[in-house]
Amino acid sequence: MRRPGPSYRRPVSPRGRWTQVDPRATQEALRRAFARWGRPERLRVDNGAPWGSRGDLPTDLVCWLAGLGIAVTDNPPRRPQANGVVERFQGVGQKWAEPDRCATSQELQERFDELDRWQREYYPAVAGRSRWVAYPGLKHSGRPYDADWEATHWELQRVWDLMGRHLVPRQVDRQGKVSIYNRPHSVGLLWAGRRIWVGFDPVAGWWVFQDPDGHEIRRQEAPELNESSIQALEVTHRRRGIHAAKPNVGTKAAQPTVR
Repeated sequence: MRRPGPSYRRPVSPRGRWTQVDPRATQEALRRAFARWGRPERLRVDNGAPWGSRGDLPTDLVCWLAGLGIAVTDNPPRRPQANGVVERFQGVGQKWAEPDRCATSQELQERFDELDRWQREYYPAVAGRSRWVAYPGLKHSGRPYDADWEATHWELQRVWDLMGRHLVPRQVDRQGKVSIYNRPHSVGLLWAGRRIWVGFDPVAGWWVFQDPDGHEIRRQEAPELNESSIQALEVTHRRRGIHAAKPNVGTKAAQPTVR
């Protein structure tokens, strides 16, 4: 699939520091790409923002894609060779486009667009044929997309099914709470300081808390996993200064038996 832009980062000072673009910018770029090329069945992405995170649950953007019926495969961390063809082409693209000679991001994008067109439509890649000729599916995936389609076909159940495949550890804080998407969830003071596991019931739409042996401790509604929050990329609570139990970032323990 064509890259939605030259980068998901942008400079914020002459000293060369960078900041992350709001995931909504990536979402809008993907919508434009899907409208032109069709929805892919799967995206292969890096582990950095806005795709991945330090957490262990799907990011807001991955949840939104799941609702569209688009799966996401993560590249192994620090192993660019696992995605060698794309990584190599990115290197060629940077050399050919010469970003340091571009006065604006628009000029750089135009150079990348031209490179993509040559690589796709003219460069002999398969028995002397271009990819455009050898792989007609590059012109369109056959899976339509536009704003009206999303409004009527986006499905919350697909997201719940994705969440149901995750079982993640959490350390309970002194107040008997754990953090899910930076939101505190109470499991009881009895479990303070102990490690538990968090799963998701894709039928009821509830978080399920388990002890290390897989016995259910408690279950709670998951109001953050609703259609409007996911589509607006507001599953993760980002407001600073609010209390939320810290997610477990220690060594992974063996997963409990799912009962």
